[in-house]
Parts: sequence; C-alpha cells; structure tokens
Amino acid sequence: MQNSSAEIKSSRGFTHGEEDWTMVIKPQSSLFDLELKEVWRYRDLLLLFVRRDFVTFYKQTVLGPIWFFLQPVLTTIIFTFVFGNVAKLSTDGIPHVVFYLSGIVLWSYFAECINKTSTIFIANANIFGKVYFPRIIMPLSIVVSNMMKFGVQFLLFLAAWIYFITKGAGIEPNLYALLFPFLLFLMAGLGLGLGMIISSATTKYRDLTFLLTFGVQLAMYASPVIYPLSTLEGNIRLLILLNPMSAIIETFRYGFLGEGTFEWVYLGYSTLFCIIAMYMGTLIFNKVQRSFMDTV
Repeated sequence: MQNSSAEIKSSRGFTHGEEDWTMVIKPQSSLFDLELKEVWRYRDLLLLFVRRDFVTFYKQTVLGPIWFFLQPVLTTIIFTFVFGNVAKLSTDGIPHVVFYLSGIVLWSYFAECINKTSTIFIANANIFGKVYFPRIIMPLSIVVSNMMKFGVQFLLFLAAWIYFITKGAGIEPNLYALLFPFLLFLMAGLGLGLGMIISSATTKYRDLTFLLTFGVQLAMYASPVIYPLSTLEGNIRLLILLNPMSAIIETFRYGFLGEGTFEWVYLGYSTLFCIIAMYMGTLIFNKVQRSFMDTV
C-alpha cells in the first residue's frame, strides 16, 4: 500500500510538471494595452461577432439589407427638400443629392459606431460574466461590422457620384480623394474611442445612454453635413471646426467633389483628437472592465 501510494504521488507530480496549458490568464500589466496578440488569437470570435451584428440586425425585418440603402436615400430626399429647396442652403454649387449623401454616409458610420459601442457593457453583461475573451473584441466587432454597412452605402454614393460626373454637373475630383482610407480610419478611431469612454461611464450612469442618442443627433447639425463650411464665418466657424468630424467630411468632399474647405491643420486636429480619444478610451475601458460586473 505504501509503494502504491508513493507511485500515485509520483505520477501526479510528474503529470502536473509536464502538463501543457493551452492558456494562462494573467493580470493585465498596463491599462493602455490593446491586447492585440489576444485579439489575433480570438480572431475567429471577432469574425463571429461581426457576422452576428451584420446579419441578425435586419434578420426579422421585411426589407432586410435593403434598409442599408433606404436609410441614406430617404434622409437625402428629406434634406434635399427641406434644406435645399425650402431653406435654400448653399451647397457650393454641388448637386444637392450628392452633397447631402456624402455627409449622411460619413456621419451615419460615425454615429452607428459611437451609439452601439456605448452600450457594450450593459448589452453583453451576461456573456462577460460567463466566459473569458479579450473584452476589446466587442467594440472592435461593432466598428468592423458597421464598416461593412458603410461600404454598402459608400457604393450608393459612388453610383450617384458617377452619375452626376457623366451629366457634367461640375464635380471635379482630385488626388485628395486618395486620403479616403485615412479618413475612414479616423472615423473608426473616433467612434471606437469615444464609444469606449461612454460605455465605461454607462456602467454606473445609465442616463448617459439616452443622453448620447439625443446628443449624437444634435451633433450632426454641428458638423457640415447639411451645409458647407465655406458659408460660415467667425466664431461659428471655429465652433463647428471643434467637431473633429467637420474636417473629415470637408476633406472627403474636397477630394471627391472638388468643393469644400481643406486645410492640413484642420485634418491634423481631427487626427490628434482621434489619437487622444483612442488613448483615453482604451485606458478607461481597461480599467472599468476589471470590476464592471460589480456595478452592472
């Protein structure tokens, strides 16, 4: 019996020493850590969340993915009638349809990213409490899935853009259109960073969710979506430029439509704002995720 017991202890000790762990969860060493290695290991989960967000959102609707086109089209028609025909706001000589569509498509992507990212902790509390995975995968999946929706709506803009070019409507694109991938990166970064900051705050203050929805709608009017920046002067112009989306929208229009206000200083401000938002968002998100289950 003694020999048998010794053999069992030896066997257990040998097994414990030679065992290969598939994963070792360690405490996070830095708050400013995007966990890129972990995200890459869980890339299949990221793609699964992207598919879930993209497919299931319109799964039980009658029109389905057609809403991707209907939303910007209907909004453009309303803006054209109200702001173009009734209020007669200037569009710098650009046809109303392509002018408004360019702003709507860009703003919709930013607004969707920040709105959906802001409710991550509340909407996924059950998942977070049951299984481990890098939490930052959730906001990243929202940004990526919305980018797919943006791609569909961007094709709609390109169709209208090509149509008016062939009609000789005075649209003159230039090389600044090549900045488009960088502008897309800035919008994604702004939506991700600001969304993570707000989502961290909503774990304690649920009212921010309702305030954000209302605030994002108002913020659209504080950006050159329905009017060009060239029509503004003085303090109002500076106030609108404080919105980091203003320079992004104006740069996009300047490159694709040939009209708009482009300054490297303005775009540099939006870039700096994006970097700060990403830094602060990651810092606060990583801090809150350690103890958010105690407050949600």
